[in-house]
Amino acid sequence: MKFTLLGGLAATAVVLATLPAAAQNRDQIRIVGSSTVFPYTQAVSEQFSNATGMRAPVVESTGTGGGMQAFCAGVGPATADITGASRPMTQSEWTLCQQNGVTNVTEALIGYDGLSIAVSRANSAPLDLTKAQLFQALAAEVEVNGQVVANPYNNWSDIDPSLPSTPITVFGPPPTSGTRDAFVELVMTPGCRSFAALDGLEAARRTEVCARMRQDGKFIEAGENDNLIVQRLNQDPNAFGIFGYSFLYENMDSLKPIAVEGVEPSADTIRDGSYGVSRPLFFYVKNAHRGVIPGLQEFVEFYMEEDAIGPDGYLSERGLVALPDDVRAADAAAVVAATPFTRYPG
Repeated sequence: MKFTLLGGLAATAVVLATLPAAAQNRDQIRIVGSSTVFPYTQAVSEQFSNATGMRAPVVESTGTGGGMQAFCAGVGPATADITGASRPMTQSEWTLCQQNGVTNVTEALIGYDGLSIAVSRANSAPLDLTKAQLFQALAAEVEVNGQVVANPYNNWSDIDPSLPSTPITVFGPPPTSGTRDAFVELVMTPGCRSFAALDGLEAARRTEVCARMRQDGKFIEAGENDNLIVQRLNQDPNAFGIFGYSFLYENMDSLKPIAVEGVEPSADTIRDGSYGVSRPLFFYVKNAHRGVIPGLQEFVEFYMEEDAIGPDGYLSERGLVALPDDVRAADAAAVVAATPFTRYPG
């Protein structure tokens, strides 16, 4: 089912009847969502406030999944206006939105990000890990001698003698995070399927084994605040961390990247696709709130300006990898015009 902006507004007319009066008491845009998109949106919010004199939007790092739940909870001043996402909205999330009257949404593709694995610069070991090795380090179940067993690996050298003989300690995102979803899709699943006994499992069982992270203390869920992972890596030189490229980029003085399949994350390797752990970044706008929540339309337009998401924009200085020129221009025009989200057939 395709929705127009007019149709979406009409469908939520009852709820919106009270929105303008209530919105007068909400003079800040409310934004939730991905911890990876958070620093970019926070930067745009600060620039927006400085340029317009309006109050900076409230930006919360809730994780992609948590942000979608809040965004899709309904229409009205008590609900979020925008959610950031480090993966596309899923079919089930879109269904939740529709069930709650959020039937008119615009998807904004803002750029690319590399999902980075990093260690402290105090770690002197040169490391280049394959996706198969990362799977062996982090999965709850692995293949040993042709059998699927509980993960027995305690040190990196248990996986391969060429790796350091240090304990496996990896801080990473929780299940609500889009970063976790991307890591499973881009690293765990291909790593898992490189083992014959795992690739040969029945489909549902294979999906479970490929996605389930170990829970014996080797993989540590560090919440939605990626800055906490950075702090933990600086405290433990042998620990590894998983987060978006922007956090590595901003902390290159104390952290260094781990190469995956021989390639380190950088703006160039993410842009040309040679770094095999990269992904698109998004935000989603509730179109029923445009023109009602003060400054929302203006903020969306500000976010999509070349000064922000262009190759020389201030977000590139924070690690965002810009879209190709033609894609970026078309996307910006569609977002500003409130083009409805139609990824899934209705």
